[in-house]
Amino acid sequence: MSGKAMTGGAAYDLTSGEVSVFPATAERFDDLAVLLAPKTNPDGDTCWCITYRLPAAENQTLRGCARRERMREFTQGATAPGVLAYVSGQVAGWAALGPKTELVYNRSRGIPHLDDAGVWSLYCLKVRPGFRQRGLTAALIEGAAEYARSQGAPAIEAYPTDNRGAKVDQTMAYVGTRDMFERAGFQLIAPTERVSGGFPRMLMRCELRGTSDSGEQSPVAAS
Repeated sequence: MSGKAMTGGAAYDLTSGEVSVFPATAERFDDLAVLLAPKTNPDGDTCWCITYRLPAAENQTLRGCARRERMREFTQGATAPGVLAYVSGQVAGWAALGPKTELVYNRSRGIPHLDDAGVWSLYCLKVRPGFRQRGLTAALIEGAAEYARSQGAPAIEAYPTDNRGAKVDQTMAYVGTRDMFERAGFQLIAPTERVSGGFPRMLMRCELRGTSDSGEQSPVAAS
């Protein structure tokens, strides 16, 4: 895959064949809702992938459609709250990420804090039924890393489970696995004190490279 940072960075796109990855900006909110909104009641309670972006008090008080509208606000910001993957024009996957300093991971006692280098965190991966087992997770991880790079991030972290090939409960699979991030070029840095689905979570990191003067993309993750 290859991509290029467009004017303003937020228009970054990653395209390969039938798979495209774009930042989840305001004009793509309806596509984001396809992935994150409750299936039976659009105004019902669900995470909307903002739990890790909010102070604990705000997160506990936001309910129903208020959470949806809070996510809409994030998509209207200068930095998109994640990236969306499309297969032949159909929205198929989501990866949530952002500057670590804007997320609860920066204050977590269970996640090691390595430095103050402006690192970003990738903390949620989701692929719609019908699009799984097609390489979308790899595309999402690469697209997330490329978007972080286009926004000036020097590195990106993730906190997947070290499941050693064992099956992960679907409700906890959003953090990803060590194996999938290693395939994307992330390096294992340290264990965390967190557990997901009964498996320990690891801190993994990918150092990012900038864009050359010619506009060509430097490698980010090994394929």
